[in-house]
Amino acid sequence: MDRATFACSTAFFRDYSSSSQGAFCLPGGHVDFIEKVESFTYSDFFRDYLIPNHPCIFSAKFTEDWGSRRNWVTWDGKPNFDHLLQKFGEAVVPVANCDVKEYNSNPKEQLPFKEYIKYWKEYIKNGYRSSRGCLYLKDWHLSRAFPEQDVYTTPVYFSSDWLNEYWDAIAVDDYRFVYMGPKGSWTPFHADVFRSYSWSANICGRKKWLLYPAGQEEYLKDRHGNLPFDVTAPSLQDRSVYPRYNQSQPPVEIVQEAGEIVFIPSGWHHQVYNLEDTISINHNWVNGCNVAIMWCFLQDELAAVQREINEWKDPIDDWHLQCQLIMKSCTGIDYKEFYNFLKVIAENRISVLEKGLDDEASAENTPKAAISTLGMLHAVFDLKRTVKVLTSLSANEDFKKLDLTSLSPPPEALLHHLKAAIDTALL
Repeated sequence: MDRATFACSTAFFRDYSSSSQGAFCLPGGHVDFIEKVESFTYSDFFRDYLIPNHPCIFSAKFTEDWGSRRNWVTWDGKPNFDHLLQKFGEAVVPVANCDVKEYNSNPKEQLPFKEYIKYWKEYIKNGYRSSRGCLYLKDWHLSRAFPEQDVYTTPVYFSSDWLNEYWDAIAVDDYRFVYMGPKGSWTPFHADVFRSYSWSANICGRKKWLLYPAGQEEYLKDRHGNLPFDVTAPSLQDRSVYPRYNQSQPPVEIVQEAGEIVFIPSGWHHQVYNLEDTISINHNWVNGCNVAIMWCFLQDELAAVQREINEWKDPIDDWHLQCQLIMKSCTGIDYKEFYNFLKVIAENRISVLEKGLDDEASAENTPKAAISTLGMLHAVFDLKRTVKVLTSLSANEDFKKLDLTSLSPPPEALLHHLKAAIDTALL
């Protein structure tokens, strides 16, 4: 991060409110196409897309050196089933049935990868029809299962990735996925986990994206407050069921070609179709630009849980704790883990600021390497944003009702340490 971008981000977030995220709409629905690698810097991306929360498309030049682009694709641009079977045939993968709706999503099953590829070949041979329905391999943690494989390198633009930095540190999960599916497979209307950013790279095939800027989803809810499963369904025209649909704006539509990367802004709902047999790599990620949106989402989720079980507030002694447990089971995180998430991110940056940038560390595949690559000013920016959200968390009444004695260091001590580190770095 250069000094001009640091100054721009400081000025923007000084007056920023996460509640204003829906105001960031695109003029005319235009999505920028980033053509050249050599002329597009991290600071360009940070300033023009991360801060204003705008989508963009990166050309296939940004992925042409990836191992998956070379090895997973045949000469005519189709999935290289033989190579994939050789490398991953014995893996067990999550597969969704696009033809079935259960609880507003597609039901999943675990299948051997070799069985899924056999199905896919037969599906193509039968004219993209099968009695088993349209099956879509989704949310496969391939990088975690096969770390030694030469699949891809995360572009520097997406390297400030707090989600995967934290979940790698605790060795529990990650938010790096591979998707593989035949022509006609699709993903229903949704926003990404924690209202995170996402980036999606097509290794082969084509996708169509329908994007709705944050806030537009409110006009798509039915009279009970539920979002649609399929945003293209004719039933949305029924004003007795979807009373505000006519106030919504048309989606931003993107057709993504092979090799291209789509950047999806934080909190934008979307629906995605595979126009051809397609393989893609996806990351969900959070950083200093959208961590306040994540925090706002968690507060909304807890409030929804509290409303749902409000009638049990008096009979249950540990009602507030039960609300946290339910929220974690639904979203994957509760307030105390969110504190630990912020702590890990902050401590990694304090370590870099106190020890200085290390050229040797920058060449490694570690959180410190990513921080070092982005520079000292980026570490300071991250700490400033962490202080902002941690201050709000510490003052939150639901957080204060929890047993905080297990948190080390205590929130007040961590805040003091962060502010001191920022002051020292800016001297």
